[in-house]
Amino acid sequence: MSVFVLKKKFIKIFAICIFSFAVVLSAVFGVTLTNRPVMKKIVVIDAGHGGIDGGASGKTTGISESELNLKFAKKLESLCSEFGFIPILTRENMDGLYDETAQSKKKSEMKNREEKIKNANPDLVLSIHMNSFSSSSTRGAHIFYAKGNEGGKALATAVADSLSTTIEYVHKTPKVGDYYILNCTDKPAILVECGFLSNEQEELLLQDDEYVGKFCYYLLCGVLKFYAYQNKSN
Repeated sequence: MSVFVLKKKFIKIFAICIFSFAVVLSAVFGVTLTNRPVMKKIVVIDAGHGGIDGGASGKTTGISESELNLKFAKKLESLCSEFGFIPILTRENMDGLYDETAQSKKKSEMKNREEKIKNANPDLVLSIHMNSFSSSSTRGAHIFYAKGNEGGKALATAVADSLSTTIEYVHKTPKVGDYYILNCTDKPAILVECGFLSNEQEELLLQDDEYVGKFCYYLLCGVLKFYAYQNKSN
């Protein structure tokens, strides 16, 4: 049995412990549990770009960032459901989120993303992106949070800690990022640059189903760690 499978079984047990703890602290979680432990935390998963805005593109295969963002977002959606969260995607296909008649499609897109987040009234926001740089040797995931958002900083720290235990080249120290998607909400929100499409090895890894599953799984472990810390502090 692989170490990854063993860790997956362990984190499931860990998640159930958190959910069980929620029964005791139901006033804090606001949850009514039925036949299985359910956290009922709403997670908005934002796949960046889409439509005519493909974002960055792979230097070797030419794959678009928008396609990979959606691939990661869909995997996260599946894992979140498995662990009792309520996932909501801002983008469910390759279409853009902008109004077709808008003069500035970028402004329209970001406003519509903000509206989707507000309507979801989430407990946290995960925005998924891919990176690119002029130097092909640069690689590794980065996690960003909005300045002054302490919940976002705590979430970013937990996710970076979790990812860096298993995923190579992850930058363990999250950074402040002045991004619209982070600034448009006061909920804990992070933007995850999952890797560099300008790096040949990472470009191929980011398309590999097993790697995508592993990355998203440990990202979710970071979310669970974030809630474990929140429970302790409450």
